[in-house]
Order: sequence, then structure tokens, then C-alpha cells
Amino acid sequence: MPAAQSDITIIGGGVVGLCVAMGLLQAGHPVRVLDGADSDARASQGNFGLVWGQGKGWDFAPYARWTGEALAAWPEFAARLADLSGIDVALDQSGGFEFFTEIGEMDDFAAMLARQQKHLGNRFSHEVLSGDEVRREVPGIGADVVGATYSRLDGHVNPLRFLRALRLAVTALGGEVIPDAHVASIAPLPSGGFDLTLAHGEKTGADRVLLCAGLGAMKLAADLGFQTKIRPQRGELLITEKLGERLPFLSSTIRQVDEGGIQIGGTKADAGMDDSETLDVMAGLARHAVQVFPALADVRVIRAWGALRVMSPDGYPVYARSQDHPGAYLVTCHSGVTLASMHATSLVEWIENTPAAPDLEAFDEHRFSHSNLT
Repeated sequence: MPAAQSDITIIGGGVVGLCVAMGLLQAGHPVRVLDGADSDARASQGNFGLVWGQGKGWDFAPYARWTGEALAAWPEFAARLADLSGIDVALDQSGGFEFFTEIGEMDDFAAMLARQQKHLGNRFSHEVLSGDEVRREVPGIGADVVGATYSRLDGHVNPLRFLRALRLAVTALGGEVIPDAHVASIAPLPSGGFDLTLAHGEKTGADRVLLCAGLGAMKLAADLGFQTKIRPQRGELLITEKLGERLPFLSSTIRQVDEGGIQIGGTKADAGMDDSETLDVMAGLARHAVQVFPALADVRVIRAWGALRVMSPDGYPVYARSQDHPGAYLVTCHSGVTLASMHATSLVEWIENTPAAPDLEAFDEHRFSHSNLT
């Protein structure tokens, strides 16, 4: 059972919540994390593990800059995480590709990267390669690939090991992570602070509350006066047998974890809270993977699943302070792994409103009040 009162309570023990907890603990704050059940819809347990910049913020410069800072901060963040947890999350930032089998799709994406380059200047670099150039660069790429883009800044981590390392790091710093503590409602108090009621009927209190519950924030956000409408987006994945040989590339749709298995994904569907996999989508994933790298045709698929992404109305992160209830914060995003290095460091300065706080005004939810996004 949670303690009767805490200084800071974080609701949500996934990647985002644990990174924020880690940062606050390192800043000297007592923190507890109220986590849900293993059966909850958890983006953190179904993510692809990418530390990725290509295409991020091409039409929203603040997001492009925030992502660029996150990529640069990841090596130091991974080292700190290893020191605290004893776990190597297998960070590999040796560059990544986006492969294309349709020339029009490739041209559109190349134009997006050109705009991203304008936002970031020399803090971002990318290449646009023809099909023949890709095949010279990466042995084994299929004839159906008409071209690719490449950025040396992109990479990935082992996603499940990363989540475990975060939990251990928070505990090592003195934080408390309470499982199966589903928060049913939050009541702001007239004198300040908050009463939290858990699903099993227990009650607890907090001086400050950070809502980092992903899709679990859909209802709780309204309790704190937030207007952002969070929605699920389904992605589907194929997982292959472990291979002794390493893939000669990393892409946003095909990646090999350090343990040898290959993940194949990249789909997007609006399916509500349905996270089931679908045969036609799975077949499409397999077909695309073989088009890109024909040697995968003989590799066995051993698992497949669907998982739900956490999406704001415009797809960009939301960092908001409650105007109605001081001490309440909403932190939600899709790219929780990529942005983890910022959530565990710079975001804490924003929460504390220090002189070193990053300017996150562009990510406040007020951007939705003058649009038709709901």
C-alpha cells in the first residue's frame, strides 16, 4: 500500500514516468511511482527501442530541436543508467536508414528531411541515396529498394532491458515503485496538494502529481484540469528467431537487437484500445522486410503482437502545468525512448522552473485551444 503522503507522486511506471522519476531523484527529491498492472496497455512493453531523429519535427521546429538534443545526450544518459542499474542497455548510435520501395514516398520523405535540416543546421546531417548507392553501401539490399535516407545520428537500444534498467535505477536512487497501484481518481485539495483514490479503494496523498500514465491518462487528465485528448494508435510487430550473424544495417522498420532477434514493424492504425495483431498487416510486414533484405525470407518468425502508441492530437509531446491546480503536471509523448535522455535531465529543470529550464512553451497544451484538434 502506498504511504499516506508523499512530496512528488508520479502516476505511471513506464519509460516516461521512470525517466522523470530518475531525474527528480537525482535532483534530491523524494519520489514514488504508482504503476498499474502488467495487463494494462503499455507502450513501454511493446516499443521498438529506437533512438531516432529522421523525420522528427520536420514541420515543428521545437520538436526537431528537442529530439536533436535528446540524441546528443543519450551516450551520457546510457552510461549513467548503467552505473545506477548495472545494466548495459546496448545503445548503438552508429546510424540508421529509411528504406523505400516507392520513389514518390522517398521523394516526399527527402523533402521532409530537407526542412528538418533547415531547422537544425549543423546539428543534423542526412544523406539521400539511390537504390544502386544503397546496394553498394549495404550488401544484400533487395532490387525492389529504389533508395534510402541515412542519418549517422540514429540508433537503438534493447527496449526490455532499458525498461528494467530504469526500474533498478529509480530504486537505487531511493525511489519507491509501487506495482498494481492503479489510480482511479485524483481530487485537488483547496489548501493545496492532492488526494488519490486507487482502484482497490485505498487512498493516499501527494503534494505534487505528475501524470505520466500514457493511455491511462485519458481519464485522469480531466481530474487535474487538462484538456489534451490522448488517443491510442496500434502498431504491429514481428519477432524472429535469434541469428548468429548481424544485420548489416539498422532501419526504423527492421532492427536486430543485441541478443540476435530481429524486430520488424512500422505500421500505424486507429483501432481504439484493440491491440490484437492482424494477419494482413503481419503479411505486409514480412513482405516489406523481404523486399528490403531478401535473406530474411528464410528466417523464422517466432512471435507477433500488437501494441498501442500514446498519441496527442498532433502527435507531438505535451508538457503542461495545470492552470487550475498548481502542482499538477501532464507529461505525455510517443517517442519515449528517444526523449528519455531529456526526461531524466532537462525536463526536471522545467518541472522545478529553475533558471536552467528549457523553453517548452511550444509543447504546452494551449496549442490545441486555437485549433480543431481534440
